[in-house]
Amino acid sequence: MGVESSALQTLSERFENVRERLTQAAERANRSSNDIRLIAISKTHPDAVLRSAIEAGVNDLGENRVQEADAKIEEIGREAVRWHLVGHLQTNKARRAVELFDVIHSVDSVSLIQRLERLCEETGRAELPILVQVDLAGEQSKSGVDSAELPALLTKIKECRRVQLIGLMTLPPFFEDPECTRPFFKALRDLRDDLKAQDHFKGPGQLSMGMSHDFEIAIEEGATMVRVGTAIFGERN
Repeated sequence: MGVESSALQTLSERFENVRERLTQAAERANRSSNDIRLIAISKTHPDAVLRSAIEAGVNDLGENRVQEADAKIEEIGREAVRWHLVGHLQTNKARRAVELFDVIHSVDSVSLIQRLERLCEETGRAELPILVQVDLAGEQSKSGVDSAELPALLTKIKECRRVQLIGLMTLPPFFEDPECTRPFFKALRDLRDDLKAQDHFKGPGQLSMGMSHDFEIAIEEGATMVRVGTAIFGERN
């Protein structure tokens, strides 16, 4: 019991520290911290750690893989928190993703949009909030659409009745100096603003950007969702 209590306290302290940093970053940008959703990225962490996070106040959990999340959601409960899929979604995992996740951040192809819409119809899901992952750096190792592919995706989403575009997501290159990520976050915000003016989003147009090492920069540039793992859970085993 003593060890579990200590572990929870450590996680609680990290979570509170991240929330405080989030609030301070929002204040620097003359924003309200209430407008920023903190998503705790729980990939590779076991059920017990996720339960501790929920006890500490985490309301949103993000997972990278459908199969790993499936077991966790089965154990912890679909309604315990809001579940976000932030990793690349393979089409053969799409049905389960539709059944499991509240939001999918990583949509990156017309074929995936078509499949998600069809699966929503088949499973009776009325609405599926998604974000389109945009590749702003042209990194071969990362998923996402480039600017040339984006119009086709937006056209297909407009045709959907159940798949709802709520925003954009990006994963910039890693830099030792987090300040170097600022141009990528600004570029995504500018793109969001252009698409918002064209009425592409349901709602205000979310910006999912920023991770443990750069989420404060992302908030200063307009992030409305930050995906923080290590700063909350500690280093993964």
